[in-house]
Amino acid sequence: MKNPLHYIHKYPARTKQILGISYDQFLLLVKQAELRQKERQAEAERQKVRLTAKGGGRKPKLTMIEEVCLSLFYLRQMPTFEVLGMHFDVSKTEANDTFHYWLKIFREVLPPSLLEQVEDRESDSAIVQEILMEFELIVDSYEQRARKT
Repeated sequence: MKNPLHYIHKYPARTKQILGISYDQFLLLVKQAELRQKERQAEAERQKVRLTAKGGGRKPKLTMIEEVCLSLFYLRQMPTFEVLGMHFDVSKTEANDTFHYWLKIFREVLPPSLLEQVEDRESDSAIVQEILMEFELIVDSYEQRARKT
């Protein structure tokens, strides 16, 4: 199977169809996620008691940009982790672990939704839910505007 990252590098205009964001937005998110990941790793390194030398252990199968792509591909396409692993040539367990690792970082670098912003404040949450009940909300993540060729 063709790796989706290789495909979007070859056809950047199709990135939105595959990942749900433009190629430029994807590259910007990768930079932000990489910075946050380095901060988290540095903090973990300061608190860690080493038993093995730095750099020891199993090397990752995917690059950081492939891992971010895997996570966005899952959010957009919603394949099973078995199929996701096939696309990126990793096991379903590795695909699952990678997705959940990067999801935590995405939550730190991306702004929260309106409901997430008020979930801790019960009165505000009730007001937002009441306002939203007045509207009919239709979510269709599979359709998008057709690209003119």
